[in-house]
Amino acid sequence: MNRSRRPPYILVLPSLFTTGNLFCGYYAVLMGVSGRLTYAAYAIFLAMVFDSLDGRVARMTKTQSKFGVEYDSLADVVSFAFAPAIICYSWSLQGLGRLGFGAAFFYLACGALRLARFNTVTDSIPKSYFIGLPSPAAAAALAAVVLARHDLGIVEPPQWLVGLVVVLGVLMVSNIRYPSFKDFDLRERRRYPLLVFLVGALVFVIWEPELAAVALLGYYVFWGVLRESLSALRRLVSRRPRLGRAAGPTAGPSTGSATEAHPELEE
Repeated sequence: MNRSRRPPYILVLPSLFTTGNLFCGYYAVLMGVSGRLTYAAYAIFLAMVFDSLDGRVARMTKTQSKFGVEYDSLADVVSFAFAPAIICYSWSLQGLGRLGFGAAFFYLACGALRLARFNTVTDSIPKSYFIGLPSPAAAAALAAVVLARHDLGIVEPPQWLVGLVVVLGVLMVSNIRYPSFKDFDLRERRRYPLLVFLVGALVFVIWEPELAAVALLGYYVFWGVLRESLSALRRLVSRRPRLGRAAGPTAGPSTGSATEAHPELEE
């Protein structure tokens, strides 16, 4: 169907989901400032749902636009950068004075930088992975810790939260690759252990949803770091034998050519 003849409501449908994302971020900020951290954390997860739906709806209805991309990024800054920084500051970081204030702003700045970089390189990288930790995953990791604080035995505001906030901020602006799952299709043939893992994860989520969120998001966050470290180690190990073989022929004294060994043979 021609874009000019498409019903008008189709053109604004993805933006409605983006607005839902923005509203959840706004609500999370209000709840974080008022100290209602559980409501704020749930709002972050709901914002993730709206954020995943707006892009899918835009692709399904063929209504992708530059406006939608920019609007989505602005909403993501509120929901996945500003709101988590406010939640963490209200929960724990404000008790650390300038250090907590700086850590919260560092996370906010890294989240904004991550989203700005994503908009500039999104057309030049494969859809199967992200460069840097996605801001929704970082925000969800912080929200999961807030939700599971009682199950984890956290009574007083944890001072180690400043380290977690800084690490997540660094991972967002890093060059570490994280899977995007955009090309994951359950209809394709998969290995049998994957089904076992998915069933186990589903049971864990039903049994202990807060702890499951912490475990699954923690696995996603730190698996990227571990995978990149193992990949760099393998490249280093595989490079050493090649360097050894390249240096082998030149390790001993050079015999030179016949004319170099016997100058009298030159003429």
